[in-house]
Amino acid sequence: MAESLTSGGREQLAAEMKSIIADAEELLKATASATGDRIMAARARAEESLKAARERLSNVDDAAMAQMKEVAKSADDYVREHPWGAVGIAAVAGLLLGVMISRR
Repeated sequence: MAESLTSGGREQLAAEMKSIIADAEELLKATASATGDRIMAARARAEESLKAARERLSNVDDAAMAQMKEVAKSADDYVREHPWGAVGIAAVAGLLLGVMISRR
């Protein structure tokens, strides 16, 4: 699933997961003094869910980092193999950026 998300989607997912985890941890702390078999069972399930969510979030972060490293390596390899092409691309990008800025 993580491979199919865009970087913006991954960032949004990570932010949402962190928020959910923080909210769930706060809820668990707030109910720490509550007693009863049903509450204890619910707390145990919630703690397991939090643990699983943390692991999934870590996996998404790791996958995103690995993908960023691969993209950076590919870009570095391309620049080393085609230095003049990279200079040309940078010049065209700079020109387009300059034209866009000057039109404002």
